[in-house]
Amino acid sequence: MPGQVEFFFDFVSSASYLAWTQHDRFRREAGAEILWRPMLLGGVMKASGNTPPPSIPAKQAYLRRDFLRWARHYGVEMHHPSRHPVNTVTVMRGAVAYLDSPVFPAYLKTVFEGFWIRDRDIEDPSVLDALVQEAGIDPGEFRTLVDRQDIKDRLRANSDEAVARGAFGAPTFFVDGEMYFGQDRMNFVIETLQAQPGRRPAGAT
Repeated sequence: MPGQVEFFFDFVSSASYLAWTQHDRFRREAGAEILWRPMLLGGVMKASGNTPPPSIPAKQAYLRRDFLRWARHYGVEMHHPSRHPVNTVTVMRGAVAYLDSPVFPAYLKTVFEGFWIRDRDIEDPSVLDALVQEAGIDPGEFRTLVDRQDIKDRLRANSDEAVARGAFGAPTFFVDGEMYFGQDRMNFVIETLQAQPGRRPAGAT
């Protein structure tokens, strides 16, 4: 059985985007399976008492530069959206709605890249309709699903669970109950996965 890493994220998080661009490393370097856990970052930060970067101008300015350094380090494209932060309730409900669907990877890619590369306003319903269509999802079906109570409840439950387990930001990873915060902690996650008894990186002989 492959190792597992829980990946709590929100599309509004620049660090979540950067971690998503590198997520295949969990499989490639540790032979691990990702359990995607959509959550609402704003709710998690409020419940945990964390302070959003925009509330501290110096911190926000530094992080904007630092995340671009990380993007260069990873060799990926990244541009700060012209409108940020945005309300991600609908788009995160979409992540929950399609979590177990074959279109989920395409949905992640389209929304993350739409926001962090193409500067698409993922809070705008018409923009979101166009993005989900690019991902192979019918916009009418999408709107129906994200309005379902079970989808809303599941996203809320994910967010509450993240807080209960100690999360205060995104991305947050869990391996065997141990928490790791931030895209710059992915190496520690991989080391933990590789050290699990009987685990070998994918492709190892």
